[in-house]
Formats: sequence, structure tokens, C-alpha cells
Amino acid sequence: MAYVGLVTLMMLVQYLVFIMLVGKQRVAHQIKAPATSGHELFDRAYRIQMNTLEQMAIALPAMWVCAWFFKPGVAAILGLVFVAGRFFYGLSYMADPEKRGPGMAVGFLSYLGMIGCGLWGIVAGL
Repeated sequence: MAYVGLVTLMMLVQYLVFIMLVGKQRVAHQIKAPATSGHELFDRAYRIQMNTLEQMAIALPAMWVCAWFFKPGVAAILGLVFVAGRFFYGLSYMADPEKRGPGMAVGFLSYLGMIGCGLWGIVAGL
């Protein structure tokens, strides 16, 4: 379970990096709070942050259910895949929003795997 905890912290650190990217773009383009749009690069950074938050609401509980009811190692690996997908999603979105799809798909498939494995483990244990 320690690996699942480590991957959880990796997800949180990655999210903090995305928060700092938003702050950097806010300052660089003089977007005053509470505005949530105003310059294309700020808008992209903000969407990366918010979309990651939305996806983490699924990925984190799915990873822990997978770890608890199926296998912690599988959960940790799929969690790492999620982190990698979010990394490529962020890089792609900042470069060209039209190219964000593959990174999004990797993250999506990883948490579908976590949900599937967690469900498998729960049903098998009934």
C-alpha cells in the first residue's frame, strides 16, 4: 500500500505544479483575481488545472478501491499511468489544445482500469 500512497502524493504534487502554472500565467498576463479567463495561455493553464482536478475526483478513489479490494501493485501502476497521462495532457494542451486528446485518453483508460479491477475485487470477495 505504500506505493499507492506514494502515487497519491505524486498526483497531489503534479496538481500543485499545475496550480503554480496558473499563477505564473496569471501574473505574466496580468489577469486579476477573481477572473478565470483573459489570455489564451492563462485560459489553457486554468483548464489544465481544473480538468486535472475533475479527473482526480475519479482517479484517487478508484486507485484506493483498486488497491484495497484487488492488488496494490496494480493500483499503483495504473495510478502512475494516470500521472503520465496528465503530464502529457498538460504539455499538449499548452502547446496546442487540439492535441490534448492522447494524454486525456491515457488518464481516462487508467482510471477505467482501476475501476474495473476494484469492481472485480469487490465482486470476487462477496
